[in-house]
Amino acid sequence: MTTGKKVFLAAPRGFCAGVERAIDAVELALKTCGPPVYVRKQIVHNRHVVQSLTERGAVFVDDVAEVPEGALVIFSAHGVAPSVHEEAERRRLRTVDATCPLVTKVHMEAQRFAREDFDILLIGHADHEEVEGTAGEAPDHVQVVDTADDVAAVRVRDPGRVVWLSQTTLSVDEAGERVDQLRARFPDLQDPPSDDICYATSNRQTAVKAMAQRCDVVLVVGSINSSNSVRLVEVALQYGAGAAHLIDDHTDLDQRWLEGGLTVGVTSGASVPEVLVAGVLSALAKHGWTDVEEVTTAQESQVFALPRELRAPRASALRAEPGEHDESAE
Repeated sequence: MTTGKKVFLAAPRGFCAGVERAIDAVELALKTCGPPVYVRKQIVHNRHVVQSLTERGAVFVDDVAEVPEGALVIFSAHGVAPSVHEEAERRRLRTVDATCPLVTKVHMEAQRFAREDFDILLIGHADHEEVEGTAGEAPDHVQVVDTADDVAAVRVRDPGRVVWLSQTTLSVDEAGERVDQLRARFPDLQDPPSDDICYATSNRQTAVKAMAQRCDVVLVVGSINSSNSVRLVEVALQYGAGAAHLIDDHTDLDQRWLEGGLTVGVTSGASVPEVLVAGVLSALAKHGWTDVEEVTTAQESQVFALPRELRAPRASALRAEPGEHDESAE
């Protein structure tokens, strides 16, 4: 007997190449060097991932000042400012930089435009780690633009030498709106050399847009501090979903959200393990949502190499205390 209940499952969803690379970096460092391995901030913004790595010996800290001198510390996928690298060097820390290559690209753009003496308008959330790291590349040149009020408050030295960059995990539409507002004030505003919003963020938003109008409710699996996950909730509502909710896992599922609903959309942020999505689908199935249709809008094959510090033969040098000579690392 059919109940009429249906699940639309977005694809792509879940882990992106940058997240897989960062998690692999911590796992390999634990295997190569043994615990503890220190990680500045959350390696990726997902509570379950952080908890799993903590249980295996990773120690998450807010600042490199909390890391014992000479210990191994990994920088998260969101990137850090040059000042963090400098402090780590002063403390003689062994470091692994797991910054997503797409974030590194934005850092390099900030460096380039600062050298060329541009005013840089960085579209993003001021309190986000990625924005802090990018702004730290050129603090005298960068102004963070989050809201329309921020657009109005921007002051530049030369309206002919202004460029915008963006946080990689923003809503595509939100970033576009800010660019339009900035260009209305500064007609000669330059674009970055290539799109700063990462492919995974864009792809996951496109998949949600494709299914939102067909859904009474959309469930986005992801943690509250995950910018790209929060954006998926916003996109679902903007593109016609009856309701949308962010949940860490199936235990956050509120049955009241499903009352009277026939169609449920499910997706997950770029830092979410697929096992958590499977748990949500299993919970829905127990309540009659067994008919699952995948909504596919893109295929992803991107893979990023491990941080250079973890590639053989360099990785063996991480086992040595600072100052020890390891011929295999040469």
